[in-house]
Parts: sequence; structure tokens; C-alpha cells
Amino acid sequence: MTTDPTQETPLVRLRSDGAVDEETLSYARTKIDAVVGRPGLPAATGEVRIARAASHHSDRPWSATADLRIGGRQVVAEAEEATGTEVVDRLQDRLRRQTDHAAHTRDGRNRTAVPPWRGGGGRPVPGAGPGGSGEPAGME
Repeated sequence: MTTDPTQETPLVRLRSDGAVDEETLSYARTKIDAVVGRPGLPAATGEVRIARAASHHSDRPWSATADLRIGGRQVVAEAEEATGTEVVDRLQDRLRRQTDHAAHTRDGRNRTAVPPWRGGGGRPVPGAGPGGSGEPAGME
């Protein structure tokens, strides 16, 4: 979802199911664009779906689901609320948290080192093991 009028197809599609009014869709487009269009965030692609249940006896007839790719990471967020505005706001909060996490971990800065007992720490040097295979003794 981009607000650039020169772009024909937004990268994040907004879809609706059920009796979703245009005002709610416009509000959702604005809120989702604010999340995925932030400076420093990798390009986002995917889909946001907003639905309104036909049954009137439900406590939370509105639901929203976002399935996005931000950089190389998948971000999924879901929300259910009583009104269209509330569900969009809840989805925006959850998406912002998920996209912040995806943006901060996309380059691996927040990953811990693999402990030596799980194969981390040292790499076999080619030709260092018996027979020149690079494997430690007994691992051939």
C-alpha cells in the first residue's frame, strides 16, 4: 500500500469480505500505509484482509488479517474487534510491533552465536583433518 499516485498497483493489497464500508477501507489503507511506508523499513509486499461477519450476535464481528513480506521476513498479524475502526487500530499496533522486530533482526544483529556444542565457534579448515578432508578424526 503506497500513497504514490504514479504507482498503478500497491505492493500491499487491501481486500474486504462482507459488508465493509468504504470509510473503513480508506481508514485501513491510511493506517497500513503508515506502518509499511516508514523510512528505513525494507519494501513490503502482501495482503491485508478486513472482514465483517454477517451474524449480528457476535461480540466481535470485525476481523483483520495481514500477511506481509518485509525484506526477507514474513510478518503475520490478526485482530478481532467490535467496530471497523477498532480492528484497524489493533491490527496497526500489532503490525508495527512485528515490522519493528523484522526491521531490527533483518541483518542478524540480534542473533546469538551458536554455542560450540551445536557446531558453532570453529569451522573445519580444509585439509586439516586426517586424509585432508577437513573433518576432525573419526568424523569421516
